[in-house]
Amino acid sequence: MRSHNPMLSAANMDSFRGEFFPASQSMTIQGAATKTLILLGLCFGTASMTFAMTRTGSQPAAFPWIIAGVIGSLVFCLATTFKPNWAPFTAPLYALTEGLFLGAISGSYERAYSGIVPQAALATLGTMGAMLFAYKSGLIRPTNRFYMGLSAATGGIALVYMIAFICSFFGVRLPFLFQPTLFGIGFTLVVTVVAALNLILDFASIERAASNGAPKYFEWYSAFSLMVTLVWLYVEILRLLSLFAGYTRND
Repeated sequence: MRSHNPMLSAANMDSFRGEFFPASQSMTIQGAATKTLILLGLCFGTASMTFAMTRTGSQPAAFPWIIAGVIGSLVFCLATTFKPNWAPFTAPLYALTEGLFLGAISGSYERAYSGIVPQAALATLGTMGAMLFAYKSGLIRPTNRFYMGLSAATGGIALVYMIAFICSFFGVRLPFLFQPTLFGIGFTLVVTVVAALNLILDFASIERAASNGAPKYFEWYSAFSLMVTLVWLYVEILRLLSLFAGYTRND
């Protein structure tokens, strides 16, 4: 099964096929899970700082950290993607810088809708647990048809977001993305479901890498790739909850 995630592409995961690595130098699923927890912990640590700043209205003080987070997360994301063997060093740096940006976003939402961030965080963890159960139990199987459909949906969402990003430079905001309407809530719900289903392909790709005898550094690389999906899922859940809260306020 090929992953939708470019970080877990077939080319990257098959690059070590045919090579032999001793057990102490080979990737394990447990090792990837441990590395994922480490990255999430690092992300939470830096996110707490910018979250506190933006939550209390200290945006000017948080602004330099936010810029550093945006630039740093992009640089380290690209570095890890194109140089997987750098992952033991670049993945933690990505988590730290991503946390700076993610904390600022979360603080802004929390300031507007009190209590929304803990709800989004718990919903993200709960969704990950549910998707892991669905995958391990065989309830959802990552077949080729499943992969093709989900890849098409993910690509379509990426195209819509790219159009919205370009339109923002001309002062145009797409109402179904940002306004608390029934259509906006429905669209964001669909995106959230697609993001959650992407976790199934991530789990399958990580399991495949371990069975193929991936080198030890791929634990960090897999953890980084999984974290990218989790960040996307968390942001979408955050947006969904905020749109729903805004819609109920308007009624």
